Amino acid sequence: MLIEKEKKYTAVVTGGTRGIGRAICLDLAKYFCHTIFANYLQNDSEADKTKALLEERECNVHLIKRNLSVPDEIDEMFSEIYSKTTTIDIFVHCAAINAFKPLKDIRPNQWDLTMNANARSFLLCVQKCLPLMKQGKIVALSSLGSRVYVPNYGAMSPTKSALESVVRVLAVELASEGIRVNGVTAGLVQTESLSKFPDSDEIISAAIERTPSKRIGNVQDVSNTVMFLISPLADWIYGQNIVVDGGISIC
Repeated sequence: MLIEKEKKYTAVVTGGTRGIGRAICLDLAKYFCHTIFANYLQNDSEADKTKALLEERECNVHLIKRNLSVPDEIDEMFSEIYSKTTTIDIFVHCAAINAFKPLKDIRPNQWDLTMNANARSFLLCVQKCLPLMKQGKIVALSSLGSRVYVPNYGAMSPTKSALESVVRVLAVELASEGIRVNGVTAGLVQTESLSKFPDSDEIISAAIERTPSKRIGNVQDVSNTVMFLISPLADWIYGQNIVVDGGISIC
């Protein structure tokens, strides 16, 4: 990876204190950033742990606890960000929520919550980043559920499809402003949320059997791809949702 000679960037990461989001924050602090605004919704102890880990990497950390399914709370989050920085160089959207049930059983309020938290919040956050973003990099985290059937993925699948579409549209609209927008579409990754799936052990075993790499992913697999998209190595990549899945999607 082509690494910056000096950590000079400011980043905003939604869902940045656990799992994939934490791994991304740690790599941003290692390679690119001197300041990170990490959004989260719950689990203060894990947020504090992430803050301590980032500070060990000599990164200025601001934890912002807000519910991104609520537009007013997004406004509040960025009001706080605006008060502390005049520049946003990197925005990574990891925040997501799922009902873990079949789509046929999703209630209207669950549909609205997942769509608003997973897809609409990405667009609203990008809009808020733009006044402070020049020559910026934006990355959204999606999943294979955006394009293939995943049991008990409920309303998550449509939200990820919407998210990938927003990535493509914004990539075209923002290219002339020197802002690159891309996505990472991850396969099955070992995170805390994986255990919330009904029959998660069977899902993991079946995925390993089908995957050419013979393993499911880990948070570092995803973070590595995000770092690539942020780096100068990806300067001619616009509007792509790069699949990172060990090869399962081609089998």
